[in-house]
Amino acid sequence: TQTWWLRESGWNNARAVRDDGRSDELGGLAKPMSAEDLEKYETEMELSLYREYRDIVGQFSYVVETERRFYLANTVELLPHNSDGEIYFELRMSDAWVWDMYRPARFVKYVRVVTFKDVNIEELDKPDLRLPD
Repeated sequence: TQTWWLRESGWNNARAVRDDGRSDELGGLAKPMSAEDLEKYETEMELSLYREYRDIVGQFSYVVETERRFYLANTVELLPHNSDGEIYFELRMSDAWVWDMYRPARFVKYVRVVTFKDVNIEELDKPDLRLPD
């Protein structure tokens, strides 16, 4: 049985929990989490991630969607490959941002994705720079 614990530094899946609910290996900083608390935490993380996206989307030229992730990037290269009749895609992105609430560092210098699934690449509109009135 797995029990979720909240630590001051974030979420951690504790490996061993004593019968009385305490966990020595977490140094007393942990407390058991209910499903409601976990859902509330994930909702707050999603909202925070959306706000970050909204603040930085103007810095990027492309939106890229794969079956597993959503990216913003300034350079995108899509390379189709054929191996024994199987078509797959190699996607290369640089100067990118990854939509992933569990990833501590979402800005990445270089990303390479290999997939047999669809890839959607859209170029973002860059409105002219406007000075405040």
